[in-house]
Amino acid sequence: MPLLVRPSLAELPAYVAALERGWSADNLRGEAAAREELARIEADPQAFLDGLEDPLALGPPVTLPDGSRMARLPSLRRWIWSDGAFGGSIGLRWPADLGPLPPHVLGHIGYAVVPWQRRRGLATRALGEMLDEARRIGLREVDLTTDPDNLASQKVVLAHGGRFVGAFEKPAAYGRAPGWRYRIDLAAR
Repeated sequence: MPLLVRPSLAELPAYVAALERGWSADNLRGEAAAREELARIEADPQAFLDGLEDPLALGPPVTLPDGSRMARLPSLRRWIWSDGAFGGSIGLRWPADLGPLPPHVLGHIGYAVVPWQRRRGLATRALGEMLDEARRIGLREVDLTTDPDNLASQKVVLAHGGRFVGAFEKPAAYGRAPGWRYRIDLAAR
């Protein structure tokens, strides 16, 4: 089985189990996002899965950490799968015109590895595979953001040629917390 898999009914029970253990792919909204996903899965598992592959941005608005809702960008999500077990999630979002991200979107790619699968290189390998997907879509570069103290995530980005663009203050919807922005040039790799 490849590292990144398109979410399907076959893998859904492992994803649900991770959510029930307190993990969430949304590292900003955490438990609230996990509860929302569990409710959507219970209501209609196939509709939930279909919403994870949305290259035309037809899905509902995205809820930001402060509860505000913004229009969805084209996006896709893949699940990280390793040694027959669920390992996490990685998502890619992009403007339909492939231009700059709107201010409320912190980066093109976000990922989260379940705690019991960390320190195995899964995020680094997953990011490499997702960069290939970003190239196929036509992106020339991708931005990723980390918290200043998230050394593990910074190492993942740097392993793929990410360069530090600068420190910034996240928008009000994210609590104006400090962030670090990195950029990966996709043409150079």
